[in-house]
Amino acid sequence: MAAATPIDRLYSDALAVAVDLENRGEVSLSVSASDNFRKSLLLAAASYFEHLMCNSVLEYVRERTQDSDLLTNFVNNKAISRQYHNWFTWDAANANQFFGLFGKDFREAMVQSVAASEPLQSGVKAFLEIGNERNKLVHQDYATFPLEKNLGEIYELYQKAQVFVDHIPTALRECDKKAEEGSA
Repeated sequence: MAAATPIDRLYSDALAVAVDLENRGEVSLSVSASDNFRKSLLLAAASYFEHLMCNSVLEYVRERTQDSDLLTNFVNNKAISRQYHNWFTWDAANANQFFGLFGKDFREAMVQSVAASEPLQSGVKAFLEIGNERNKLVHQDYATFPLEKNLGEIYELYQKAQVFVDHIPTALRECDKKAEEGSA
């Protein structure tokens, strides 16, 4: 079993508080707390994924450039820092825009991988849904935004999306390895 992530702990804590309030007969307070918890969980999951994806790309660049600070800093400053939300078309049904940022070979390899794996397909869709809902939440009045999903549904999206996020570092390296083998 994988170590608990900050999102796992946040979900567990939020669920425990809501259940405790309900058990104490504080139903309206439990509903109010759950409403806030699910928005927090959504934002936390989106933020966590942004952190992981940016770090994955940066670590990959660092590895491929043999720790070149010049190239790593350039990529971080021009392609990563404040650019993450441009990597994806959040309301799309696929992550092909992101895949294409790494070139035709990576895009084609990822389209095939996603098509061949139901967990990866679900992961991509869940990841994009989290990002899209996050954007709506922060740009359409957080306090009154009518988030349709409950705490459990948001956590389930997070778990599905984790498959996609975890796959990216391996996919980048596999695509590079195939390209190197093909040119040898």
